[in-house]
Amino acid sequence: MSSSSSLTLPASGQAAGRNRRLLEILGGAAIAATYIYLVLAQPTDITNGLSSGSTLLALSGFLLGAVLLIAGVLPTVPTSTLVLIPVALVLNIVLGQFIGSTLVPFYLDSIGTVLIAVLAGPAAGAATGALSGIVWSLFNPTVLPFAAGAALIGFLAGLAARYGLFRRFYLAPVAGFITGIFAGVFSAPIAAFVYGGTSGIATGAVVSAFRAMGDSLLSAITKQALLSDPMDKAIVFSVVALLVYALPRRTTLQFPFIRRHRVLAARKRS
Repeated sequence: MSSSSSLTLPASGQAAGRNRRLLEILGGAAIAATYIYLVLAQPTDITNGLSSGSTLLALSGFLLGAVLLIAGVLPTVPTSTLVLIPVALVLNIVLGQFIGSTLVPFYLDSIGTVLIAVLAGPAAGAATGALSGIVWSLFNPTVLPFAAGAALIGFLAGLAARYGLFRRFYLAPVAGFITGIFAGVFSAPIAAFVYGGTSGIATGAVVSAFRAMGDSLLSAITKQALLSDPMDKAIVFSVVALLVYALPRRTTLQFPFIRRHRVLAARKRS
């Protein structure tokens, strides 16, 4: 009996792990495919909200990807993380909407996404980023095409946490800066081909300045993104590091991802 159990349980556990991984891959593929569609089709009617077929298609693709990611990561995520995801979405949307209406050339709309990524890993971070774009688009349809970029930020933040870049505080902004480079280059075609610019007041002014110097639209937006995104993500990663280390150790150790990958530095006992 005991030998039979020892053969069966690990096999079933491995099968469940493969199924979860498959769901995560399919979720990422759905988000990537939707992003590619938006870049290639360049649907300018997406600003019309749910009355637009392009909006419905993008919404469906991103939502499917987010649902598959959540389904894949759900068995490994504690209830405490699931409870935090709605809070993370609100944090992203409120800060992003406010900063976007100011003269600050940053976004600060991914603090919630990065927080979930550090606590629960790349898949949870990507799902939170995509969901943030979906929920935000219900109030501001222009945000929807950037859901893929938000998912990428969550994924990269989770990888940074997994490989120890949050064990030293000074490494967190470095990881954020590098993430910002990828995010800026990734999102620039959406801003250029779908919207013909950026939605933020300050970032739009920077794009206009580059255009006045003779740059093409894509070149101007890419340069603006490489100026704004790396610094923005460096700030976001630093803020999240401060938040995570401010939590009691017994709280952070409730998250399996943090325990399994030793995401945070060990704290000295007083």
